[in-house]
Amino acid sequence: MTNDVRPAPETTPGIEELEAQERRLVLPRFTYDDAWALGSLLVELARERQAPVAVDIHRAGQQLFHAALPGSTPDNDAWIARKRRVVERYGCASYLVGARFRAKGTTFESSSRLDPDLYAAHGGSFPLHVEGAGVIGAVTVSGLQQLEDHRMVVEALERFLGHR
Repeated sequence: MTNDVRPAPETTPGIEELEAQERRLVLPRFTYDDAWALGSLLVELARERQAPVAVDIHRAGQQLFHAALPGSTPDNDAWIARKRRVVERYGCASYLVGARFRAKGTTFESSSRLDPDLYAAHGGSFPLHVEGAGVIGAVTVSGLQQLEDHRMVVEALERFLGHR
């Protein structure tokens, strides 16, 4: 008798789960110091995992944090800008926007009527939603598979909110 225990395959989150993440991850405020702390937390997570990512935090059109880790490339910065524009336009996570299009049997690229050189509904950019103010910016990771980029940002926001 063999004891062949394998981990269950990871499931792709559905629209309901993605929307629940956004409802749960609302910030009481978001200052310059908060941007530094959240960005530093993401860098720490990426270093622990040796993830070749770039990290970016924007608020109201201003870049508050940026870091490029070993293995990342200038292409990651282009992806960050494209994913962040989706958050700014739709007010929700870039992965959720793509999932909503897929649920309708189409793709963001073919149905959004937005320039794919400027917008990418791929995972990794998450809205910075502040209580009483709404979406004021975005935190973005690029360099992994899109679901892993998304999960890294969600994990960092969960930890960040838990440490407040």
